[in-house]
Amino acid sequence: MYGVIICSLTALFMTSLNTTLAVKDFNGDVAITILKTFPIMLVIAMILESVLIGRIAEKLAGKFTQPTDSFNAKMMFRILFTVIGMSACMTLIGNAVGNGFSSEIFRNWVTNWPRNFMIVLAAESLVIQPIARFAMVKLHASQDKKVEYA
Repeated sequence: MYGVIICSLTALFMTSLNTTLAVKDFNGDVAITILKTFPIMLVIAMILESVLIGRIAEKLAGKFTQPTDSFNAKMMFRILFTVIGMSACMTLIGNAVGNGFSSEIFRNWVTNWPRNFMIVLAAESLVIQPIARFAMVKLHASQDKKVEYA
C-alpha cells in the first residue's frame, strides 16, 4: 500500500509537470492528456520500481548505511537511490510515451533528467514520502481499532 501511494502521487505529479512543461500551457486539453497518460505511467512506474529499481536502491542503501544508523538515514539513502533510478528511467519512458520513439528522446533526456531528478527528489523527500507515511499511520491505527472492537 505504501508503494502504491508513493508511485501514484509521484506519477501524477511528474506526469502533470512534464506534460504542462512540454506544451507550455495548462488548459482542458492538457488536463485530459494528463488523465489519459497517468494510468500508463503509473503502471510502468509500479512495475519498474518493484521489479528493478527498488531492489537496486535497497541494496545500495544497505551498502551506504550501517545497522546502527537511524531509520531516517536509511530512508534518505533509499529515497535518493530510488529517485536516481526512477527519474532516469521514467524521464526516458515518459518522453517515449509522450512523443514516440525517436532519437529525440535521448537528446531530450540529457536536458530533462537533471531537472526531473531535482524536482522529484525534493517532492519525494518533503511532500510525497511524508504523506505516504501519514496515510500508513492512519491506516494502521484504524486497523488496530477494528481489532480492539472485534
